[in-house]
Amino acid sequence: MKSKRLLFSLLPFVGTAFAQVAAPYTDSGNGFVFDGITDPTYGVTYGIVLPQANTSTEFIGEIVAPIAAKWVGVAFGGAMIGDLLLVAWPNGNDIVASTRWATDYIQPTEYDGPTLTTLPSSLVNSTHWKYVYRCQNCTSWQGGGGIDPTGTGVFAWAYSSVGVDDPSDPESTFQEHTDFGFFGINFPDAQNSNYQNYLQGNPGTPPSSTTTTTTSTSTTTTGPTASATPYDYIIVGAGPGGIIAADRLSEAGKKVLLLERGGPSTAETGGTYDAPWTQSANLTKFDVPGLFESLFTDPNDWWWCKDITFFAGCLLGGGTSVNGALYWYPADSDFSTENGWPQSWANHQPYTSKLQQRLPSTDHPSTDGKRYLEESANVVVQLLSKQGYSNITINDNPNSKDHVYGYSAFDFINGERAGPVATYFQTAKARPNFTYKDYVLVSQVVRNGATITGVRTNDTSLGPNGIVPLNPNGRVILSAGSFGTPRILFQSGIGPTDMIQAVQANPTAGANLPAQSDWINLPVGQGVSDNPSINLVFTHPSIDAYENWADVWSDPRPADAQQYLTSRSGVFAGASPKLNFWRAYGGNDGFTRYAQGTVRPGAASVNTSLPYNASQIFTITVYLSQGIQSRGRVGITSGLNAQAITNPWLTDTDDKTVLLQALHDVADNIKSIPNLTLITPDPTMTLEQYVDAYDPSTMCSNHWVGSAKIGTSASNAVVDQNAKVFNTNNLFVVDASIIPALPIGNPHGQLMSAAEQAAAKILALAGGP
Repeated sequence: MKSKRLLFSLLPFVGTAFAQVAAPYTDSGNGFVFDGITDPTYGVTYGIVLPQANTSTEFIGEIVAPIAAKWVGVAFGGAMIGDLLLVAWPNGNDIVASTRWATDYIQPTEYDGPTLTTLPSSLVNSTHWKYVYRCQNCTSWQGGGGIDPTGTGVFAWAYSSVGVDDPSDPESTFQEHTDFGFFGINFPDAQNSNYQNYLQGNPGTPPSSTTTTTTSTSTTTTGPTASATPYDYIIVGAGPGGIIAADRLSEAGKKVLLLERGGPSTAETGGTYDAPWTQSANLTKFDVPGLFESLFTDPNDWWWCKDITFFAGCLLGGGTSVNGALYWYPADSDFSTENGWPQSWANHQPYTSKLQQRLPSTDHPSTDGKRYLEESANVVVQLLSKQGYSNITINDNPNSKDHVYGYSAFDFINGERAGPVATYFQTAKARPNFTYKDYVLVSQVVRNGATITGVRTNDTSLGPNGIVPLNPNGRVILSAGSFGTPRILFQSGIGPTDMIQAVQANPTAGANLPAQSDWINLPVGQGVSDNPSINLVFTHPSIDAYENWADVWSDPRPADAQQYLTSRSGVFAGASPKLNFWRAYGGNDGFTRYAQGTVRPGAASVNTSLPYNASQIFTITVYLSQGIQSRGRVGITSGLNAQAITNPWLTDTDDKTVLLQALHDVADNIKSIPNLTLITPDPTMTLEQYVDAYDPSTMCSNHWVGSAKIGTSASNAVVDQNAKVFNTNNLFVVDASIIPALPIGNPHGQLMSAAEQAAAKILALAGGP
């Protein structure tokens, strides 16, 4: 029998995540002993039992769900794509089910081959429905996937509070699930000598060595629940804010628990998602800088949060494990009162210096000191030099952001992605007072009025009902990101009334809300910003577009791959951005706005009537940053998925005017550079028409800030100058959501400096543990 420890170690290999591990339980309604879990969020039990013959191709499964579950699904290989799926739902007094298959994140279709037989103990009553089924020809499926009765695996579950379109039709279509999750299973634990008896409805004699837990059709339980361990600080989210806060708090001797809803990223953290050519070196997609572009084209993109409508990283490191790693030390204006910060944050330099000491930047990430694939930078330097720009080393001059350009700077170390995962996380995890748990989803903070007593998770091994408590005077820090933190606040009864009412209407999350008299009305999710960005695509005969990065994962240029594996040098030691530039613009409304440009070989898309050579394309992305006045709002759907309620791009007319001016300035002297051609937009479209027609979803830069903004008043901010949520005693936020307005450059560096400062302020605040 393989151990549970091995089961956890296999998880990154299958490219998915789970928060629970199956344990034996007995269904008192039929006496069958299953191996499974009960999801604590929705109260659905998932179980399986296998015959003892390891060559068998069948199993018996069980789903026990509250009547609020309109349909439930199971993926027997842990992923929606390329695994055998089962969906089931009640229809009157019957259960309707079918096996399905999906080739993409679209409606799964019927999958022929398996045979489903409903067993007699299935039922529908006033509170629950139970589907007990025999699944024949179900242990292997197309593409090589399957269940190994002697090994371990991961199951995924899907839950929906919205009914299918035709409950009487096993092949009915349905909307996307309300929520999903994962659990691990050790298949030898699920084997039972009474299997043949179960097929006849006879429970047989329970094995004496099996510890069972009684369940019924009205209440369900999972395996053993551990007694809860309290902590001084519980930090929710292992992105840059959470990791840095955890390191500094544990460094101060505090007992710290860091919870992450996803799993490992880099090989150093247990990640195993290697490219075919990097397996010999044990380098994952998140280790190799040059694999950045493949994050957006991989069909098995498990690292993106599927319940957020924009790119958000659900893995250790959060956004810093999946971004382009452009790393700018903050300018003084980034932390100014004019940019929305309290005066007490203006002196950022001591904290930025601490960040620089732990995580220096580099604009030549290859270990041999050379720069590679710089042809696009060389062309754009010619363009900018004719417009009065000066060449600088950008992070040597953080306050110089007008008419300057320089090589792109990153926080890579020794030719590999680094960020807080390779630095702050490593020192934190070496301390005995620091605990890290991955695959743990936090739904809400548990509170008694203004005092937070713990957090509610989907992992019952951490405490009764998945609740992790605080020590006396303990504190919770939310670092779940600009979408994840607001969602937790909404589910905790904190935020605008309409968002809390959306939680209240959810049959599961609503039951855990505090009483309405304890709701805290704060502008969570309101006034958010993101850089509007426009891509201009060019061609020039000197350019090497690097096959538009299409082959870097599966079939890279052999010499470049070997160079990287040998010495961490060459093209793969850097990400796709090669040059950055800035320019300040005065708006008609009196605000100064900054435009940033990023230059990279290749293009996300080309739309042109001109003939062009695809091997010679490159992109200049023009962003509008500090000073913009456009704002939006983020919130949740009825299914608690995070989304933008109001888009934040170019809602202000002066923002649009300045952005168009910046685009014209980039493009106006193209003809002064021989053989330089703008192909998107092409001559059939003006820049004004191009921007008007631009798809807002591609204007997004995923630099969201302000959804739990810092400030001096609860009327227009969510956290105070100590990053503490207004009208609470011990709840804090340390992530990009507290940043009140966009900095001049990508917020990556500013956020980490802010985390350093926030940790210091929280430690200095009286009344803590």
